[in-house]
Parts: sequence; structure tokens; C-alpha cells
Amino acid sequence: MPKDNGIGASPKRREDVRFLTGRGQYTDDIKLKNQCQAMFVRSQVANGVIKSIDTSVAAGMPGVLAIFTGEDFTEVGGNPAGWLINSRDGEPMKEPKRPVLAHGKVRHVGDAYAAVIAETHEQALDAAEAIDADIDELPAVIDMADALANTDNLVHDEIETNQCFDWGWIEDNRAATDEAIKNAPHVTTLELVNNRLVPNAMETRASTGDYNPGTGDYTLYTTSQNPHLTRLLISAFVMGIPENKLTIIAPDVGGGFGSKIYHYGEEALVLAASKKLGRPVAWTATRSEAFLTDAHGRDHKTTIELATDKEGNFLAIRTSTLANVGAYLSNFSTVTPTFLHGTVISGNYTVPHIYVNLKAVFTNTAPVDAYRGAGRPEATYSVERVIDKCARELGMSPLEIRRKNFIKKEQFPFATAAGLEYDSGDYHALVDKLEEIADFKGFAARKAESASRGLLRGLGVNTYVEACGLAPSNLAGVLGARVGLFEAATVRVNATGNISVMTGSHSHGQGHETVFPQLVADMLGMSADDIDIVHGDTSKIPFGMGTYGSRSMSVGGSAIVKATEKIIDKASKIAAHMMEAGEGDIEFNDGVFSVTGTDKSVSFPEVAFKAYVPHDYPHDKLEPGLEETAFYDPANFTYPSGAYACEVEVDPETGKVTVCSMAAADDVGNVINPMIVEGQIQGGLGQGIGQALVENCVYNDDGQLLTGSYMDYTMPRADDLPFFTTDQTTLTPCTHNPLGAKGCGEAGAIGSPPTVINAVVDALSDLGVTHIDMPASPARVWAAIQAAS
Repeated sequence: MPKDNGIGASPKRREDVRFLTGRGQYTDDIKLKNQCQAMFVRSQVANGVIKSIDTSVAAGMPGVLAIFTGEDFTEVGGNPAGWLINSRDGEPMKEPKRPVLAHGKVRHVGDAYAAVIAETHEQALDAAEAIDADIDELPAVIDMADALANTDNLVHDEIETNQCFDWGWIEDNRAATDEAIKNAPHVTTLELVNNRLVPNAMETRASTGDYNPGTGDYTLYTTSQNPHLTRLLISAFVMGIPENKLTIIAPDVGGGFGSKIYHYGEEALVLAASKKLGRPVAWTATRSEAFLTDAHGRDHKTTIELATDKEGNFLAIRTSTLANVGAYLSNFSTVTPTFLHGTVISGNYTVPHIYVNLKAVFTNTAPVDAYRGAGRPEATYSVERVIDKCARELGMSPLEIRRKNFIKKEQFPFATAAGLEYDSGDYHALVDKLEEIADFKGFAARKAESASRGLLRGLGVNTYVEACGLAPSNLAGVLGARVGLFEAATVRVNATGNISVMTGSHSHGQGHETVFPQLVADMLGMSADDIDIVHGDTSKIPFGMGTYGSRSMSVGGSAIVKATEKIIDKASKIAAHMMEAGEGDIEFNDGVFSVTGTDKSVSFPEVAFKAYVPHDYPHDKLEPGLEETAFYDPANFTYPSGAYACEVEVDPETGKVTVCSMAAADDVGNVINPMIVEGQIQGGLGQGIGQALVENCVYNDDGQLLTGSYMDYTMPRADDLPFFTTDQTTLTPCTHNPLGAKGCGEAGAIGSPPTVINAVVDALSDLGVTHIDMPASPARVWAAIQAAS
């Protein structure tokens, strides 16, 4: 096997050739014959009753082919939540219908209530502006506490409340946790906000629907992280199109970060419009539409209490959180703040008692759903901030209190009080590595040098563990999932020995087209250049649950391994026949089958050719061909972990925070391609620093989005970030998947926000500042300094 393209190698990403030379094919690049354009008419108010929609002028304008309103979709289903969550009293969650187009009422600025189909984009835009809607504006429900207290002003009148559910985890732990906190020698309490974010993928959402009246087949080209889920939702819940008549194709996708997992109403609309007109119908969101309508992330308000003894041993954690789900339930919006959040509140620590209470709240804002990390960043931020505050109150160093409470290596597998079983980890070793790469010993000198320039320097640390590789299906089902969480792969060996791998894991920046061939090449002893990856087309792939939750390698990669193992097993039987040997005597190494104790051998390509030209073939035992499919459903989540350190300088005159350094020691299990892992971690660090310092999605009291463009919503830039120091050599393999992989895509975004804020608070601690909410903008930091002085 070539050593430069198998497991552990870092070949350059093959997909980058087309991306860097402008040859990528995104949804908007697909131009079909007779294609026409859709434009959506969106609400300019956050809450209002639709009295009437006058489309008469628009309908007569040049190029207009059709106009749709919510009246056209009253008989179709709604876009459902993917998880059913019960309140702690057993009451099922409230699940109001999410329509294709708003009908009767608009519920957030940007809520689409009409769509124009025209020959050109410009004609559709002109006609959309001519539609006259009479909407009786109502007071907006924006603040979560007010939404729960005010039952006279509802987002959804039919459910008679603004509360989706009141969830407790684990309810049987509640009394013991309350008692432990009541009797604890020391309790640290912290109120904090996890700020709302806009995902801002480089490519905005786009969809093209194409109905074939000759066959009754539908094809949807769309910007999706999860094509099979989109097909399932449209078929089973929204439009009732039979799955065998609906193909979803997600071509190149320019980033997602969670926001493109979900099905959106625009996808259903272009399909319905294509059927009505007998022509393809395309739509591409403007950046303004993306700000208003893409599922946002985070938006939690939490009170967390940490109980300890006098020596700093953790006794209990209790949290109470309000989680904003926006105006409608998006597909993962109910699991993100519950099971993806509450189950990791224990962090890396031995905590005897844990209780989590979370109320999900409807507001007149864009729907909120999973964004890079999805629940895990929110939990980690709460826990790691309160631990830092507790350490200061007890006169302990932040690392000392963490080390004191870590789960020890010999304790794995470890069952947490939050209901998970961590299979492996070595948190002490991660912190040891962090101290080395972050040069803690030199911090005092660096702090003194900053002080000589009038700047305040702070050092923040953080440790995290996340539950990812979302699965297994049986557990997900118990917890309320409406779908399975397996992954599927087909490995097709062609007659000449090259290979096509069909995977349900979709790539939109992860590097699948490079790293998945490395797996197969390593197993079959061949060049990765002879292996092709096919993804994103439901007509070519058996099934798949998509890419999110750091599951591509641990779940999708494991499915590929299982299918390749089947290929080797069948090929070994063919080789045994070719060499007239017993099947038990066949060995396979570096692409060659041999008979034990002899010099007989045949190559893998020779066996592949025999499978497709079966003149002399064991027909009584085997079918011709060499193609295998495997479905892989994990036995548990995977549990990556890490230890991070950040140094910042704060200018006390302006409040400006500069990140001087960021060090990240991560245990992501076995690494297939170190370069790609490094890129994933660095990308996550950049996004996490963005949340900590500059990004913030803000609505005013009327429900208008104040940060609806890059003029007002700040994105992290290159000069906001330091050079990162990273390390993945502290490695404890996952014990229950064939690769030992844990996942890396969300690590940086989980570990960096509390690390940065801990550093900022450390810099300001001598002034009496004990907490500052994200983003730590100059204005917010300056105000904290003034309030403390």
C-alpha cells in the first residue's frame, strides 16, 4: 500500500482543485432547460394577522407565471420537529404547524407568506414588490421571560401558551441534587447568556425543483447537509410525494455549520411550483434573506449553581435555562437544548448529583436550531465559567480545581450523573500537554510586559468533553427521535479494480472526497487515487442520515469500513477458488491474496476482474460482481475531549480585547488525516472566538432584526485571530467503532468561547470583574471596567 495516502497520511484535499479553480458546482450553478425563478414575499413585521393578500397587480406584470400564497398549502402537512420532547410532568411538547407559506398569521420578520414565479429573477422581484398584503400588526413576543409570563400575547394562538416544553433531566435526580446544594459548604451561582448567532455559511441557501410530467418524478437540487432527511420529511410529513418518486441532489455545498441540516419551506415551494408549471423553478437566497430566515444558533439564558465542599470537591450541579426556539420548531430545535445539552453538563468531572431544567420558549424571531456544536457549546460554556468563578471564590487556581475533580483514566468506562457512559479519555494528560504547549511558566513575564504598555493580560483555561457521532438509533428512539441515526455506505469494485464508494455522509467542507478514500485504500492496499466518492444524491445511495454532530468518520466512516470488510470477505472466497485453496487458508495483505505457506498469490484487481468475467467461478457459492452495502448503527456516542488555554490583552481605556494566543490540546481518537483534523479544529477555534468577542444577533422590542447585514453583524476576521498552537497526540481511541475515531468538527467551537471569556475575566479580575457576557465587545468590556471601578 502506498504510504502517502492511507490512514495517518495527509494528502492534499482532492476536492480543492475544483474549488480553487472555480470549477465547483453549487446549486445556483445548475441551470436547467426552461428554468424560471422564484421570489418570496416576506413579512416586515414580527407578529401579525394576515387580513388579505392582493396579488392582482403582480399577476399581470411581465414575465409572471404564477403566484402562490399560504392558501395554496392549507391541505399539506407541516415541517415537523425531529424529536418529541416531553415536559417533566409527562405532558407532550407543543408542536404547532410550520407551514410552507404563512397562512392566517406571520410570526417573525422574514416569514414568507407569498411566492412569485417569473421568467427572470428581476421580473420575479418586481412582481413580489407589487403584492399588497394587509397585515394587522400585533405586539411582538421577543423576551423569553416576558413570553412565559404574558399569555395574552401568543406566537401560536392554537397552543394557548408560549412554552413549548418544561424539561427536567434527570427528574429522578432532582430531589437529591436540591438536597446536596442546600447542605453544601460552598455554592457558586452564575447567571449567563449564550448569545444568539447567525450561521453565515459562505453559500446562501438555494433550491431548484424539477418535475417530470412524463414520469411523475420530482428532483430537488438543494443546499443540504442531509439529503435523505429532506426527502423523508417532504415525503412523509409535508407534501406526501412518494419517496421513490422524489430525488434530492445536494451538489457542492458552501458550508453549513448545522443550518443546512434542515428542511425549509422554500424547498417544498419550488417542487410544487415546478409541478404546476411543468418547468424547473429555481430560488437562491440573498444574504439579507439568509440573515432573516436561516435557522439561528444558541440563545440561552442560564442560571447555574455549583456546590462544593471546602476543599473544592464537586458535590452537585443544578441549572435552569430558558432556550429560545424562535417562531417555529426547526427539525433539531427540540433535541439541541435538551439531550445534546443537558447530558454533558457533567463535563470532564466526577459530579455525584446533577439536575437540569430547561424551558423551550416560542418568540417572534427566526427559528433557532443546531449550530456548530449544537447544545454542547452551551453546556460547556455554563460549566466552565462557573468552575472558574468557583475557583476564585475558594482561592484555588483554575487548573487545580479542575484536576481535583477530573474523571481519572482508570475510571473509564464512566457513568455520569447526567445519564451518559464515557468510554475513554485521559483528561489529566490533556492538561499536562496544554501546560507544555501554552507555556504557562512564561505567563508572568508576558503579563508584566503587557502591563508595561498599559494593558491588562489574562490567562483563561477550559476543559471540555462532548457527546457526538450522533447515535445509536435505539437510544435516540427512547429519547424521542422520529428518525434513526445510522449511516450507510456502498462499496462498488469495478471490473478493472477501481472503486466507487457511495456514502450517506455529505461533504460541505469536511474533506470526505480525500479522507474516505484513505480508509478504503488502507484496507485494500491500493492507491487512494483509484477510489471515487459519491455523495449527495439520494438516487445513488442506499440511505443516509447526513453530516452533523461530528459523525462523518465515526459513523459514516465506520459504515464504509464495514462494507469494505464485506468486499474483502467475498474477494477472499473468489481468490480461494482461483488458487484452488481452502477459504481458511487465504491471507490478504497490501492488495494481494495469498495461500498460507505457499507462493501462490493473486492481486486484488485480478480478483475483481474475475468477479465480473466469471467464466471459471464458484457459481454454486457466490453471485458474480463485487459490490457490498453496509449500515452502521453505533453502540454509543463518541466522546472527544480537550484542554484549551487563551491569553488576551485588554486595553482598559477602550475595552478592546486582543487574543494573543490560543492553545488547544484535543483527544479526537484515532486520526485518519492529520491535516484535515487540524483544519477542522482551527476552523472551530475561529468560530468560537467569533462568538466570544464579536458575533451577536440582536432583535429590538418590535421584533426587527437589528443585525441583519454585515454592516451590523460582526464576523471574525483574520486579524482578530492569533496563530493557533494545537496538538492531537494525547489519544484514547473510541472503544466501540472499528476506526477508534471520536470526531473533531465541533471541538474548537465548543472549547474556545469559555476559554476566551475566562481569559478576559482573568485580565479584569484585579478590578473586581467576576463575569462578562459574550460577546466581550469593547463597549461591553469598557462598561464592566467602569462599573467595577
